[in-house]
Amino acid sequence: MSGAQQYSLSGLRQLAAVRSQCARLYGLAEQDRLRHFSVHEECLPAVADYIFELIQRDYPTLEIPFHSRWRHFEAGGIDRHRQLEAAWTDADSMEKTRRHIDLVVVSVLLDAGAGARWAFSEAETGQVHGRSEGLGIASLRMFAEGRFSSNRSKPCQVDADGLAQLTLADLRKGFQESDSNPLLGLEGRLSLLRQLSVAIKQKTEIFSGSGTPRPGHLLDWLLRSQNGGEINLSKLWTAVIEGFEDVWPRNDRIILDGRNLGDAWSHSLLAGSSANESIVPFHKLSQWLTYSLLEPLIAGGFRITGMDALTGLPEYRNGGLFVDFDVLRLKDQSSAAIAHPVGSELVVEWRALTVILLDKTAALLRRKMNLSESEFPLAKVLEAGTWKAGRRIAAAKRTGGTPPLQVVSDGTVF
Repeated sequence: MSGAQQYSLSGLRQLAAVRSQCARLYGLAEQDRLRHFSVHEECLPAVADYIFELIQRDYPTLEIPFHSRWRHFEAGGIDRHRQLEAAWTDADSMEKTRRHIDLVVVSVLLDAGAGARWAFSEAETGQVHGRSEGLGIASLRMFAEGRFSSNRSKPCQVDADGLAQLTLADLRKGFQESDSNPLLGLEGRLSLLRQLSVAIKQKTEIFSGSGTPRPGHLLDWLLRSQNGGEINLSKLWTAVIEGFEDVWPRNDRIILDGRNLGDAWSHSLLAGSSANESIVPFHKLSQWLTYSLLEPLIAGGFRITGMDALTGLPEYRNGGLFVDFDVLRLKDQSSAAIAHPVGSELVVEWRALTVILLDKTAALLRRKMNLSESEFPLAKVLEAGTWKAGRRIAAAKRTGGTPPLQVVSDGTVF
């Protein structure tokens, strides 16, 4: 991808644009020309050593799963989604895959920050989980109860009419939200699910399938062009980035050709002859969803090619890891004391540098472990991994494990 195409709507939606635009900012960092951060790669080996210790502790046999929403369903050592699937005696392999896709799409969209005071008490196991794990388990339980389905005879599906009928009271009950158990952004979560209803109704070519519009029908769309059980990542990415484009809010977002670019933001140091040259796309939530869609497709018997196109996820655990290890240093330390808008140039720099540093960290780990990229792909590096290391070092440095920088977000980015 080169020239004007790179900065068009279609170009900026491609995964290659994420790395190329982030690399431009990283190049400026290497020249110490960024306004907010300096980069210190001499500290990167310590990050790799820290992660390597976690891998040896948690995955001594190197049987590492992908980084995805499915890990949250397994919190507390219980394989909940497999238990749920065992009850689907009415479904063939294709329908089981559709249901898994339904589940993970709605669960990813509900995975915004929960706040430190909220937790989900699971009656079935007696376990209590907060944050992403609690949100994941709560969404799975709501899915199993049929809260996202308009058809009582088919509770384990997510469809447009079921989503449109959801109320704030439904979500409050499903998440066990109360004055004593407050969940951040409940109204925003409801809005996202209603926008999902609109999106899957509008993108009929992807989501209609042979019946009611539902996320799981993207499987049928993928199979129209798959070859011998092989699905290229670029095809799956098209379904995600175009199929769900109407889910993302339009406020404060970049609109190109009347279309919402989503998780993409401008940085003035990249401005050139075209205004679009300043845009840095991240597509973090779309990539998180794509990572999470890999497992149900692979479990359904499909082989995914081209997975290396996905980038590391530029969110506060991965980004916080590099700040906490002094790989990234604020030029103005007072910036750590205030919350920054997600579109601010400080946050854009932080996220862009994180994308490139995740690639560099992965390369260090592969050399350290004598593994190839195919043996230790980025999806496993993140899980094994950088995200876990970011959470661990944050807990060691700050009460409550808060990230080193605070970002004001609407839940579709962080």
